[in-house]
Amino acid sequence: MNYKMEQTWRWFGPSDPVTLGDIRQTGATGIVTALHHIPHGEVWAKEEIYKRKEELENAGFRWSVVESITVHENIKTRSGNYKDYIEKYKTSIRNVAACNIPVITYNFMPVNDWTRTSLNHRMTDGSLALYFNWVDLAVFDLFILKRKNADLSYSKDVLQKAEERFKKYSQEQLEDLAGVVMFGIPGEQKMTTADMAKKLELYTDIHVDSLRDNLVEFQREISAVAEECGVLLAIHPDDPPFPILGLPRIVSSMDDFDYFLNKVNNKANGVCFCTGSLGASAENKLTDMVKRIGEKIHFVHLRNVTKDEEGNFYEADHLGGDNDMYSIVKEISGLQQKFKKSIPFRPDHGHQMMDDLNKVSNPGYSAIGRMRGLAEIRGLEIGILGS
Repeated sequence: MNYKMEQTWRWFGPSDPVTLGDIRQTGATGIVTALHHIPHGEVWAKEEIYKRKEELENAGFRWSVVESITVHENIKTRSGNYKDYIEKYKTSIRNVAACNIPVITYNFMPVNDWTRTSLNHRMTDGSLALYFNWVDLAVFDLFILKRKNADLSYSKDVLQKAEERFKKYSQEQLEDLAGVVMFGIPGEQKMTTADMAKKLELYTDIHVDSLRDNLVEFQREISAVAEECGVLLAIHPDDPPFPILGLPRIVSSMDDFDYFLNKVNNKANGVCFCTGSLGASAENKLTDMVKRIGEKIHFVHLRNVTKDEEGNFYEADHLGGDNDMYSIVKEISGLQQKFKKSIPFRPDHGHQMMDDLNKVSNPGYSAIGRMRGLAEIRGLEIGILGS
């Protein structure tokens, strides 16, 4: 028997422009979703989880992965009433397990979730992609957020270019840039620069080592509960995988994975292997990382990026870009045969293309680009397995 990746699709709930009816036509059988209407840190009640699960099952889907139960900033900084938030997180894990959802994804990125500087970077074929540019981030950091000592985070070349670009940008362009950098997760409340500045203050005395310690202590507590309940946990890498806005990053490299997987070594504690996030760093060798993490990979995001010499990157076609998707998928396939299990994956951050160019959609999550990615990855896996 050949074990194949479970084909899933991220859905942002009833307000998502891509409906469950649309998803049925993609070939995906599982849904990756979350209860975005519940405030960060609060308990996911069984009734709310079951209501969403029933909605998915009535549409013909399995709720394969929770993505994500958000980690409150107090937990990341171990400040304020963080112990109460950890207990609430444990309760949410127990409630998810009671509803028979097998995997929970989360991240430990300080303040901001995934960060980009453009949501509509035009590709040569006319489609639109997500894009990260260091100069634009510096414009936001220095002249919009006005973070203290922000200049220490950038090279002289980037600082000079940022000042020149700031002078050229209109007020509307600056407001658009701020909105993109602080975009966050679709369906959740948006941050303002005042919100971001306040949250950044929480990290004034927190550096890589202390944030690592905070993650490990959190994982020790929640993974014990998850293991007891039979749920797998999958931490998502930092996106992008390097320090931004003066914040430390601790889930960005193989060294990072080795650190917390060795410190908290149980069946539940594992990784969401995101090829796009990790692939944005030239230091990461993704196929080797798959080999080393092995059975601890509980969920996979497959997408690709193309980087330039300055470290800027855009999200490429799923089988294009800098990451060797063939080699990565082949290695994941080998893991599945070795451990006799199917790992859920989803195509991530597809291009906005074709008819979707004329529709309102969540950036990175329009339908056609992701369906193309799903079809390409499906075909790649079939080719690797030979059936």
